[in-house]
Amino acid sequence: MDKAEQGSELQGSSKGGILERLFKLSEHGTTVKTELMAGLTTFVTMAYIIFVNPDIMSKTGMDKDALVVATCIGAAIGCMLMGLYANWPVGLAPGMGLNAFFTYTVVFDMGYTWQVAMAAVFVSGVLFALMSFYKIREWILDSIPQSLRYAMTAGVGLFLGIIGFKNAGIVVSFEPTLTTLGNFKEPTVILAALTFLIIGSLFRRNLFGAVLIGMLVTTLAGIPLGLVSAPASIVSMPPSIAPLFMAMDFQHLFYSAEGLFNVGMVSVIISFLFVNMFDTAGTLMGVADKANLINEKGEIQNLKKSLKADSVSSVLGACVGCPPVTSYVESASGVAAGGRTGLTAVTVGVLFLAATFFTDIALIIPSYATAGALIFVSFLMMSGLSKVNWDEFTDYVPACITAIMMAFTFSIANGIALGFIAYTFLKVGSGKASEVSISIWVLTAVFIAKLAFM
Repeated sequence: MDKAEQGSELQGSSKGGILERLFKLSEHGTTVKTELMAGLTTFVTMAYIIFVNPDIMSKTGMDKDALVVATCIGAAIGCMLMGLYANWPVGLAPGMGLNAFFTYTVVFDMGYTWQVAMAAVFVSGVLFALMSFYKIREWILDSIPQSLRYAMTAGVGLFLGIIGFKNAGIVVSFEPTLTTLGNFKEPTVILAALTFLIIGSLFRRNLFGAVLIGMLVTTLAGIPLGLVSAPASIVSMPPSIAPLFMAMDFQHLFYSAEGLFNVGMVSVIISFLFVNMFDTAGTLMGVADKANLINEKGEIQNLKKSLKADSVSSVLGACVGCPPVTSYVESASGVAAGGRTGLTAVTVGVLFLAATFFTDIALIIPSYATAGALIFVSFLMMSGLSKVNWDEFTDYVPACITAIMMAFTFSIANGIALGFIAYTFLKVGSGKASEVSISIWVLTAVFIAKLAFM
């Protein structure tokens, strides 16, 4: 589209129409066509969650058919809220890393039912929403040192990487050394590694929908090998989400069977809350910069609204059976394609709803393909370690402890707890107690209690 055509379309959009009134397209220098294409771009880059989230969450005993639909509905709710309320070009969906924490730590390691874990997601979402409406969120964000913030994201990446390598069979358990290299004579191991390599290669070339293409290529490759069955149909009515809808168990959330207060669950809620909070803040600020949503004074337009939309999405997502719904960094791809308003996000939401009619395709995606995608996403998240202050021992050591222990203990909550405790003790022990904020002291006390009484 040349400048004359674009100017004509912008002028036409400014004359009125519901989309212009809702999204202020001309004010943001964009058009309906550009926003729709940007929405399609964002959807394709994050559509892998439709396959990966059910694969991870279904291991808890949750209905996989219902999970596919719940994933799409949770994402659609978040996108619609972000688009219609905040007018931001950001796509949302169930959070990667948070779904793994839900499954492997809260359910498998800590022994809670998925219904109790979903209640924890709901409570963390309510807390996040309350914090977004008041000054508490700013206070916590400002008081948590940057090194620990970056370490949380990187640690979640390491955690996902371990899960991806394990599910792929690339790394297997081995008693003398805990782990060892898997058997590359197995076709599933080769295809999982190939999925990662294809995605990485296409991503480096900035190819549209790299993750989705990589997963579909190796899925198709598995059909002649007898590893994948053809879908029963291409288009079908969405399965019911009744097995997941409002299935949260609040009765056993805070109290054990013996009626004792459950300190461990408090740390779980804090972990859901913190990972979601810092991931959201980083994503939204990054996208705001790329979408020119920062004014001359350096203020981000509608940032408070976008944070509220994100936090409320987690609450509503839990009601349909989703882990915390959060903003996706893949939204930057839609912004690069010209997305500037909430019409981009609404388009993503509509496409997620449309995807519910293709659940038979989603259900045939094999674990080796989702494992390859997990490994790829894990490396993207680990890049945050580059922003840690490597010149200060009392900053980078707690950051490393946070990230490494998330993977080695197979728990995001344990990694956060040990990192915060190490930060407080190292700062105090080295004469830098003034750098430890009140909130860090409080959280350190909570985490010590968690380790002592679990």
